[in-house]
Amino acid sequence: MRELSEAGIEFVRERHIGTLSTLAPWGGIHAVAVGFTLHDGLLRIITSRDSQKVRNVWRDGTATISQVDGARWLSFQGAATVHDDPDEVALAVALYAERYRQPRVNPLRVAIVLTPSRLMGSGGLFREA
Repeated sequence: MRELSEAGIEFVRERHIGTLSTLAPWGGIHAVAVGFTLHDGLLRIITSRDSQKVRNVWRDGTATISQVDGARWLSFQGAATVHDDPDEVALAVALYAERYRQPRVNPLRVAIVLTPSRLMGSGGLFREA
């Protein structure tokens, strides 16, 4: 898989909202705005366990997280899983708070974790092979 350059890493650290695309129950794409983080090669999203995106990941773990800012863009494709382990959720919350802001209290909170297998994006965001 391609690796992010320093410019790519900085782009993912900037405060931008992304999109999470999952497979909807009717066969189409379910795309929603999300805050996400990248840490140790994994992407994390915090959300409520009763959300449609969680139900979609439970049914089919295929997912894409994208971020766009003008001509710069990245898309991480891979397998997503839902985690309710308190330590994993706490890590996801801490990372979210660092990138965005402290989230509100949510007793139904879970973390969606994406393990990327394919990375696409605009030029200059990847290390040269």
